[in-house]
Parts: sequence; structure tokens; C-alpha cells
Amino acid sequence: MSYRKNKWRDNHTEVDTGPLNDILFILLMFFLMISTLANPNVIKMSVPNAKSDTKQKQSVVVSVDKNKTFYVGSKRIAEDSLESALRKYINEGDSIKPAVVINADSTTDWGEVVKVMKVARRLGATTSATVTGKE
Repeated sequence: MSYRKNKWRDNHTEVDTGPLNDILFILLMFFLMISTLANPNVIKMSVPNAKSDTKQKQSVVVSVDKNKTFYVGSKRIAEDSLESALRKYINEGDSIKPAVVINADSTTDWGEVVKVMKVARRLGATTSATVTGKE
């Protein structure tokens, strides 16, 4: 008489736990990110307080196009009236230095940009130049 072995008893069933670690790590990261988004003031920091109400002066934008036309803001001005137009925005006695931003066309002569920089520096302002146009 032949005794058959039961195949079901001999097989050991195991659960593959390799992907379980990945799933737990992803869930942990998800909950950590969500918990910081739910309460953005998790890190308490003491920020310094100012002794006086200091406000930064607004910057003045001077534009120069390829035809050597000057604009202060959106107002067109003549080259010889540049200093008087900038003087309206820049007060020499202020403790905060205002900024003059110069927008120039890529085909503009740099001599025109330097003229604006010299006038602004003479009035006590800081300058920065940007060039617009095709590269």
C-alpha cells in the first residue's frame, strides 16, 4: 500500500516582507511631510524687533532705448533734464540710500547708461543696470 504524502502539509508558506519595508518608509515620509504642512509654525524662532520704523526707499527705474530716449518711470524726459527728474525721487539728506535701476536696450550705447549712473551717484543713490533685448 502506498502512502501518499500530503503536498499541502509539506509546503511552507511564507510572506515576502521585502516590499513591506518600502511601503512603511513611504508612509512614514508621507505622514512627516503632512504633519509639517498642517502646522507651519513647528519651529519657533525669535525674530529681532526694530527700534524704529524703518522703511526702504522705493527704487527709481530709468529706461534708455536704442534711440537714446530717457524715461524715468513711464515719463519721457530729455537728456538735459535727467538730473532734475531724478532729484524729485532722490533726496540727498535721507539716511537711506535710494536705488536707481537702469533698464537699457541691448543696442544702446553704454555711454548713455554711464551718464545715468553718474547723475544717480552724484545725487547719492546706488545704481544697477539691466540689459533687455535679444541674445
